[in-house]
Amino acid sequence: MHAHHALVLNLHQPPGNLEHLLDEQTWEAKEILFALDRMPRSLWGQEDLARVHLSLSGTLLETLSSPDFQARVYGIVDCGKLLWFLQNQQLFDILGTGYYHPVLPLIPAADRPEHLQRWQGIARHLFWRSRFDGFWPPEMGFSMELIPLLRRFGYRYVLVDSEHVEPLTPMSWQEIRYRPHIARHGDDQIIVVVRDRELSDAQESGMDPGWFVNEVAERTRWCDFPPLVTTATDGENGGWFRNVTDGANYWSAFYRPLLDMIRAGKANLRPSFIHDYLDTHGAHGEVHIATGAWNTGWHHGRGFTQWTGSQTQRDVIARYATLSQRLHAWRERQLGIEARSAGAPGSAVDDTIEAAAAATAATAADTTAEAAAADATTAATDATNVATDATTAASAPVGNGNAIPTPAAPPAPPAALPERLDDAQWHLLRAETSCNIFWGEAWCYRAAADLDLTEDILNRLDAEATEQARTTDQGAENPALPVKPHQT
Repeated sequence: MHAHHALVLNLHQPPGNLEHLLDEQTWEAKEILFALDRMPRSLWGQEDLARVHLSLSGTLLETLSSPDFQARVYGIVDCGKLLWFLQNQQLFDILGTGYYHPVLPLIPAADRPEHLQRWQGIARHLFWRSRFDGFWPPEMGFSMELIPLLRRFGYRYVLVDSEHVEPLTPMSWQEIRYRPHIARHGDDQIIVVVRDRELSDAQESGMDPGWFVNEVAERTRWCDFPPLVTTATDGENGGWFRNVTDGANYWSAFYRPLLDMIRAGKANLRPSFIHDYLDTHGAHGEVHIATGAWNTGWHHGRGFTQWTGSQTQRDVIARYATLSQRLHAWRERQLGIEARSAGAPGSAVDDTIEAAAAATAATAADTTAEAAAADATTAATDATNVATDATTAASAPVGNGNAIPTPAAPPAPPAALPERLDDAQWHLLRAETSCNIFWGEAWCYRAAADLDLTEDILNRLDAEATEQARTTDQGAENPALPVKPHQT
């Protein structure tokens, strides 16, 4: 019985990072591009054995597929050919992830679906496939509440770090690490595939293929089942993956020699795709996954200390929540406006109440929740009374001394509302990039810049809604002047 090895590489570059490096640190940008290009080139002709899982963030895919970027780096790397080579499903299995590479448990739940949907959109286009079985949580940040969302997007399994696996079914140490399991949340369940942390640390820093074969043999010695040994690291960071010297990087010094050992019968190990293993051997036992991330060079992953260690980082995360709530409130309002425009039931009273609620929402951030609720109730009641008075006036007969009413038009939505909300959402999602809060406080300004733009858009929309509500109220409070009877 041989062990199955699932190799997983995470590839991510923040928005604009490669372009910035090309301007400021050209050699580092070239190292990253060479590391990406080296993957398929190192595996040409190895389709009989090589099996690699890749997670590519949406921002990296966006950069590599940009015609302007492709033209700029042509002569360094042919990005079009690189993307074409990565479509080789004999060598590569593409894992789903979040578009802007957010630490999913640290961002508002309302923002998570958009990250997953945007990633699937670009990945389906570039890789010509409609289904992605596995999901790579950015930074391996996982919590059980993500399970229904992942199932909704069609994922069969998710990768988790070995340090966070808590067995609910009795199982040995080897079973915990080297067997897929079932995790449940509510009525939903998903298969979890466990990353071996120590072997992954070795993969990141550099290892000898002979040592790896022997270490896997020792760790799986007592397995009475076909073990699935999963190693997962970044695939383009660090000198081991970036080294351009043949025989001194991951592919030429480790992976290809490992394949040669396997062909020669010197390694009781087989590179495997996770979905193939699951098709044959399935998942066993139930587990709970403690909330956390993978280990970094400074922290173990519990409590997300790498991303939450300073007050500045925590302030950024708090702004994610505040602005997301405001954005999605406007999205709900947009849906209401679109429904009425399409002929859904509505009335002038409904429009007036909505405008009054918009005015209240603009000041809600400066009041307590109780006061905001009381203000909203008062505003809605006043608006209803105003609309009722207007309706009564409209039903009165027109005649000697009676006023001819001028019905107020429903308040118009702010100009270009969908486009402005899309822009606000784009800046918010981009601000949630994990790198912005990874490096202590060093990159928090990047998140703040995008969050400021989101906030500015929402502030302007609130101000316009408040003004529209005020204008509507004034029109309702000032009936038309009496008209003299016609003299014959």
